[in-house]
Amino acid sequence: MSSPVLDLLSNLVLIDRSSVQPIYLQVCQQIINAVQRGYLLVGTKLPGTRALSEVLHVHRKTVIAVYDELEAQGWVEVRPNKGTFVINQSHQIKIDKPYEKLVSLAKYPVRTGFTFRQSTILDNPFEFSNSHLFFNDGQPDIRLTQMQNLSRWYSASMKRKYNLKRLTGYNLEGSEYFREQLSNYLNFSRGLHISKKNLLITRSVEMSLYVISQILLSKGDQVLVGDLSMFSANMVFQKMGARVRTMPVDESGIDVDYIRTHFNPGEVRMVYVSPQHHYPTTVTLSAQKRIALLELAREYGFVIVEDDYDYDFQYEQMAVMPLASGDINGMVVYIGAFGKSLAPAFRRGFVVAPDNLIMEMRKYLGIIDRQGDVIMEQALGEMIEEGEIHRHLKKSLKIYRERRDLFCEILETRFKEVVEFQKPSGGLALWTTWDRRLSLFQLANSCQKEDLFIPKNLLFQNNVLSAMRLGFGHLNESEMDKSLEILHKGIIKMG
Repeated sequence: MSSPVLDLLSNLVLIDRSSVQPIYLQVCQQIINAVQRGYLLVGTKLPGTRALSEVLHVHRKTVIAVYDELEAQGWVEVRPNKGTFVINQSHQIKIDKPYEKLVSLAKYPVRTGFTFRQSTILDNPFEFSNSHLFFNDGQPDIRLTQMQNLSRWYSASMKRKYNLKRLTGYNLEGSEYFREQLSNYLNFSRGLHISKKNLLITRSVEMSLYVISQILLSKGDQVLVGDLSMFSANMVFQKMGARVRTMPVDESGIDVDYIRTHFNPGEVRMVYVSPQHHYPTTVTLSAQKRIALLELAREYGFVIVEDDYDYDFQYEQMAVMPLASGDINGMVVYIGAFGKSLAPAFRRGFVVAPDNLIMEMRKYLGIIDRQGDVIMEQALGEMIEEGEIHRHLKKSLKIYRERRDLFCEILETRFKEVVEFQKPSGGLALWTTWDRRLSLFQLANSCQKEDLFIPKNLLFQNNVLSAMRLGFGHLNESEMDKSLEILHKGIIKMG
């Protein structure tokens, strides 16, 4: 005799056997949808696996996999000898804190009893403040991230039995599934032609640069960067003992001809470039310069390290493909961060390079990050395969484009006498040049008194330049208006 719940599920669950999506995930997602829409209430007992398998015309093991997935994602609870029940998503578990009242009986030493080398190169350049409003160098707004969905993906991945087995062993290559999904994603979105063998997964772009530098740089090697460039990359190169030299940057990117006129073949070991949106000026490297740089790398024998900084945040319909997509001589090492539109904990660095270099880099990664984060990588891989990343990025890009346009509109209206800028085709920050009679550092100090923090790493002022890199992505409309109002008042006070 069928139950009301069984009859309901037989009408709600429709299986597409021609779909590439596994049947158990199709059924799982439709049951979740039934809970969200109120067809299945909290406390509802779901049918037994045998009964549901007969109604849906699937194998009983498929229904078992469905219930396991629902339990992993936190939608149901399996009660021994009673059945499977829909549970409240907001259910909180009280956790005892046995060490909460622990009192230290001794002081830990403030200084070591031995000497060690100290680095000034690696001093933290970032500042922090308790101000409610602030500018940054172009970070996304994590409030746009659906944290509940992200945590559910991760939680479900962590509870799957086949993933738990992977945690007991070591795999220097990380999640094979994630590398396969990420290679597909990069091929589709960036015009690459790679397989999972060409990918190294790291914790961050900085870790990627560190591993690359360990293999490719020796003391005294010359590394060329833009006249204004990513300071974290420069820190890594200098720590390896490389000589960091700068080359001019104009409205079409780095001056490639500068390399030919100032260096001979073999004198340059590496060129670091962010051609999509150069940091900090946001300019895009022109097509002519891209071709010239690839040809020069082949002729001079230097490595191009291409950072795809802000590649995901492009507002024009026709995106410029990375240098790596046109590299046929194996001269480009392509690095980036996957999931930059997500919360920081969900991001992963990656390196794309020919097979032989990736194999060598895995040896070094095995020393500093042997295990990696297989569970997180599995969850991210599923988000790629299920299209979750694409949907999130598409939705957030629309918001960021609107914020860019509003930010530019306010600057043009209130600041046209003292600031110049070009609306960027992508990214989450503007490069603004200011009236040189203004002291940007004094302006930042004045704004901080009004609860607006402008860190010094955003200020570029010397005898020939007066500029600020102003991030807009993290500000909603009211925050943006208030921040720029404070900035405008600070300028008026300075006369």
